[in-house]
Order: sequence, then C-alpha cells, then structure tokens
Amino acid sequence: MGTEGGERPAAVTGPDADPAVDREAAPGAGELDDGELEAIWPQSLLRHELVELDDGRSLGFGEWGADDGDPLLWFHGTPGAGLQVPPNAPRAAAARGYRLIVVERPGTGWSTPHRYGRVRDFADDVAQLADLLELDRFAVAGLSGGGPYTLAVAHEMPDRVVTGAVLGGIGPTTGPEQAPGYTRILPLWEPLLRRIRDPLGGVVTSLVQRASPYAAPGFGLYKRVAPQSDRAVFDDPEMEAMFIHDVVTAATRGFGAPIHDLALFAQPWGFSLRDVSVPITFWHGDADSIVPLSHSEHQAALVQDGTVVVKPGAGHFAGFTVIDEVLDTVDLRWPDRAGRA
Repeated sequence: MGTEGGERPAAVTGPDADPAVDREAAPGAGELDDGELEAIWPQSLLRHELVELDDGRSLGFGEWGADDGDPLLWFHGTPGAGLQVPPNAPRAAAARGYRLIVVERPGTGWSTPHRYGRVRDFADDVAQLADLLELDRFAVAGLSGGGPYTLAVAHEMPDRVVTGAVLGGIGPTTGPEQAPGYTRILPLWEPLLRRIRDPLGGVVTSLVQRASPYAAPGFGLYKRVAPQSDRAVFDDPEMEAMFIHDVVTAATRGFGAPIHDLALFAQPWGFSLRDVSVPITFWHGDADSIVPLSHSEHQAALVQDGTVVVKPGAGHFAGFTVIDEVLDTVDLRWPDRAGRA
C-alpha cells in the first residue's frame, strides 16, 4: 500500500494543512489561479495511496477525517476521482469521528484502467480494499454515477455494510426495475458506447487537457449557463476549487472511465434492488435536471429499507451540500460504532 506504481498525479496537501478557509477573503468565480486552487483544495487530506488487488491491478483511494474513526466509503460521481468530495466533508467527518475513504474506480486517479462486465463487479474490488485496510464494518455513500456502485456494494456485503446513502444517484435504465424518465433511452446508445468508448475517451481527454489552463474562467462561464437550481452550490469558492481540481486531475488519466460508466449504466447491473437489505437513504433535489427525482423515489420503493429525502428547489449538485445530514443519518443507523464523537 502506498508504493510507487505508474504515473501519479502531483503531490497533494498533507495532514498538517489547515482545514479552515476564509470564505469571505477567497477569490471569486473565474479569479482562481493554480496557486490559489492548491491553497483552497484539497484540505486536510490524510493520504492519497493505492492498494494492489489480487489480479495485479491497483486501486487508489483518498482519505480524510478521523484517522482512527469509523469508515465511510465514498464513491465519486461520473466523472470524478479520489479527491471529489464535498468541501465540508473532511471537517464534518473529523468532527463526528468518521474516516472518510474515497475509492477511485478503475481508470480514474491512481486506479488501473479496467472494464467491469457489470456494475456488480465493482463490489469485488471494494471487498479486497476493505480487507487490505482491515475494515470490518463500514457505511457507504455515492453521488450521482457513484449511486449504482453504492447499491452494488451494499447488495454484495450486507454483513459488513451498516447503511448506505445515495445522493442524486442514477437508477436502472433497463430491465424490469427500469427507473422512469428520459434515461430510458440510454440502453439504445449502449452498443454504440461500447464501440466508441476508447476513441471518444481520447477525444474528450484531449479537449479537457487543452482547456485546463482556462479551467477557472471556464467554470465561471458554466456557472452562468448552469440550471438556476445549481448556481448557489457553485458560488462556494471551495466547491469551485474542488470541481476544477477534480476535472484537471482526471484529465491526466483520460476520460475513458466515465464513458465506460455510462455503458455500464445502460446495461443490467447484475443484481436486483429488491435484494438490497441494507438500509439506504436517498437524497435528491426536486429540481434536478440531470437525474430525475423519480430515480430516487423508484429505487427507494424497491430496496427493502429505503427512504427518500427530497431537497426542495435543489438541483443535481445538491448531493455536495448534504454531508452533515448524511453523517447524522449514518449515526442513527450505526448506534454502536466505536468512534462516535
């Protein structure tokens, strides 16, 4: 664990970094240069390392919060990588005695590129990671494209996963448990996605790499055209720095992985939501224009112990603002955890 292997991103902030950020004094949208981005994000990162899996692949992970706390495995969105967490998550996790571990899916961050046959297969990698990190019991949470993987891990490891949280997560797009909404067209594109995912990933990667020097003003432009329901989220300078850092870092490994995510979401996941016995809470904004609220409502009705928390007026990125609620809910579901603050 933590050994050198392959090309890694530049060094990131260590555990001695000051987690406090003066929001009033922080630069506004479109005014952040590279040095200021480094100063704002990532904050209080304990480690960014990798483990070696049984088949020789590496799986990267980032870690925040309480070093000896109770583990919460976080599965990033699509696209995303191991430093994509809500900016206030490190502080919130540390205050409550949680060890926040962000798992990088294959082809993102430091994880070796790999194609799963179905969403369910991700759980095998997570089980190995949990064993190598000596995690007995843990909670899981996933945002957007991380939602299906969260449910897969809960399905495969009900004896180890205490509870789960899905934040604006996409639901099944095909099969008998297909969620309602426009995403039902995704399976029609799946054969094409499978054929073009490598060249398309190369094209997207090249475009993002060329645009990286203009990331900050580009983010400012996106804010102006983004749905009104998401603009308040993007006004946070820490949020801006996190998003820019995540996209620029992801570009160093390429965008084949998120395209493969889409191809997997267009196929059966390999398990039934009705067989998920772990308590799952779904958070979703009712103004989400990317993943409809109906997806969370549909999935919560299928899992054996599902609850929906609707955020009025909130958009797709509401999941980055509810970490305190998520951790408080995990607390309620995990009353005997050792690290309770």
